[in-house]
Amino acid sequence: MVGLSVPKLQLKRWKMTLNKNDIDWRLYINTLFWNLNFWDNVSTLAGEVDNPKKTFPRALLASGFLTCLGYILPLMAATGGLDVSMADWEDGFLADAAGIIGGKWLKIWVSAGSVLSVIGLYEAQMSSCVYQLVGMADLGLMPKIFSRRSPRFHTPWVGILVSTLIILCISFLDFTDIIMAANFIYSLSMLLEFAAFLWLRRSMPELERPYRIPLRLPWLVGMCLVPAAFIVAVMCIGSLKVYAIGVGLTLFGIVLYFNVKWLKMFFPHWAWLSEVDI
Repeated sequence: MVGLSVPKLQLKRWKMTLNKNDIDWRLYINTLFWNLNFWDNVSTLAGEVDNPKKTFPRALLASGFLTCLGYILPLMAATGGLDVSMADWEDGFLADAAGIIGGKWLKIWVSAGSVLSVIGLYEAQMSSCVYQLVGMADLGLMPKIFSRRSPRFHTPWVGILVSTLIILCISFLDFTDIIMAANFIYSLSMLLEFAAFLWLRRSMPELERPYRIPLRLPWLVGMCLVPAAFIVAVMCIGSLKVYAIGVGLTLFGIVLYFNVKWLKMFFPHWAWLSEVDI
């Protein structure tokens, strides 16, 4: 697509501007944040990787570079190679742009690549979430059933099944609401991760880690303050529905966490409760 667009490029098209009043800033910032987050999820797979101290920095650097190219180059090809207005840029237009530039075969190719990309993102996100459940189950914070693995593939099939059911339950929501709700809940988890990261570095500096950021504590605090400020800003522009979903799920988790012991007292016959040690 990029190569075929070169003869059609007109640099003046890249200077095209959009009226600020026509921009939904809440949706724009949430979509941008959603497209650039979840890089921390790879940490939950550190135990499955050989030599993460060496592998992770290289993998993250290469992924960041390829991701930027994957966004910028096709966008420059479509905006500079086509004489279209901003109103034409709707969901799925990049495939249409590929068809205009290179023909129907390229449109099909880009569409297929988009489908495979979504499948890959889904699989990666689900895997990271599932291994969080495995880790919590191993620590006694969740029922041991979540640590069960397939005897053939060694994958945590219970967590995969539960995660899939949760995803199906929220699939009826509007895509915009899903993005904003995911960002809000993710932001809460990121603030918790930053706090845990700094606390563990201060209280357990000699703890063996799969990967260690080579900075002292004051520099680490400054490093975390920058994304934390942006995260708080994203949380402040959510809608009432997003706040209701995010706060509701968070409160449910907190109440469940602090009431497991009471549940053990009133429901001693529930086998899965005996496996949880909070």
